Amino acid sequence: MLMRFEDPFREFDRLFQRVWDGGPRVGAAVPMDAYRHGDEVTVRFDLPGVEPDSIELTVERDVLSLTAERHWQPDEGDQVIVAERPQGRFRRQLFLGEGLDTDRIEASYEHGVLTLTVPVAEQAKPRKVEITSGGKARAIEASSAA
Repeated sequence: MLMRFEDPFREFDRLFQRVWDGGPRVGAAVPMDAYRHGDEVTVRFDLPGVEPDSIELTVERDVLSLTAERHWQPDEGDQVIVAERPQGRFRRQLFLGEGLDTDRIEASYEHGVLTLTVPVAEQAKPRKVEITSGGKARAIEASSAA
């Protein structure tokens, strides 16, 4: 129903960046949680300090792409003691299965958390199938792969 996707070389980039630069900078990971409750899937992304205007969500076929930016520039005269918070452009992609209705995704951003609600598609919901036997009909529950 929902699959995680990341560039296979991304972990190498992160490791190299930590060793070379002393910490993560551009392209840091966007942590997320995802769960299904009833007829919808909820996905939550942590984006602390990101301005809502910098967040962009796109869906192309069954791939949801998230991009966002966070920048901080010290004021003139500031002496930076520690700078560990990732800055720059963040990106995350998810494969959305055919069992989700990508035309009805809803998104909200509050307290640094982007929440997406994705309804389960009608064709993926469990349904009753009528079976006839000896002239009598009875209904049994059948589920389709979501």
